[in-house]
Amino acid sequence: MGANESAIFLAINLVLSGDYQLYGIVALSLKVSLLATLIATCLGLPLAALLAVARFPGRDVITTILNALLGLPPVVVGLFVYLALSRAGPLGELGLLFTPTAMVIAQTILITPIVAAVALRSLEDFNSEYAEQLRALGLTGSERALTLLWEARFSLATAVLAGFGRAVAEVGAVMIVGGNIANVTRVMTTAIALETSKGDLALALALGIILIMLALAVNMFAAAAREIGRKAAGEAPARGEA
Repeated sequence: MGANESAIFLAINLVLSGDYQLYGIVALSLKVSLLATLIATCLGLPLAALLAVARFPGRDVITTILNALLGLPPVVVGLFVYLALSRAGPLGELGLLFTPTAMVIAQTILITPIVAAVALRSLEDFNSEYAEQLRALGLTGSERALTLLWEARFSLATAVLAGFGRAVAEVGAVMIVGGNIANVTRVMTTAIALETSKGDLALALALGIILIMLALAVNMFAAAAREIGRKAAGEAPARGEA
């Protein structure tokens, strides 16, 4: 058995045996990414709803900036967060650098534009479809926004899952602000980079397997949410006729 085949065998054994080190890294990755996704959702969805229903000076500029931020380089985000949280930075006294909190901040900055931009596309479609009904009901702007968020909830799940998928796969920013400290800030992506450079391919491959499984699960959930949304949209006319 060659070295690569042996590493693959050991990686599968690590995954199936519930290795403590492996799943400790996985648990921290999920904790950081889920928290960042939650915060990004709380920020991104209201922003998307506002942009979908409101018409005000500068709206197009904000939308353009939002779309441009989709290509924001992770290492640049990591650098600015590092500068803000370092001892010489404005938030240095909080002592957040090289902690999971710093990683959450960096991931939140990265994925909030993703959640908002993807959600905005869905909300604009729903707003066009239901615009006349919403106007006929005499709803205020905030009420229209809340109505759109509810009606598009299944489509918005795709935006949230896209943000989570981006967060859990992030390496550059979290490496800079987290420091890749064992048992403190070492997540799946940074551990894969480190273990590969050390030649510990078994652990790197085991983490890679779990990361791929997570990516597949995210895509499956996103597809299921879209299908449920299509079915709900198809049943809406029937309910209205009833």
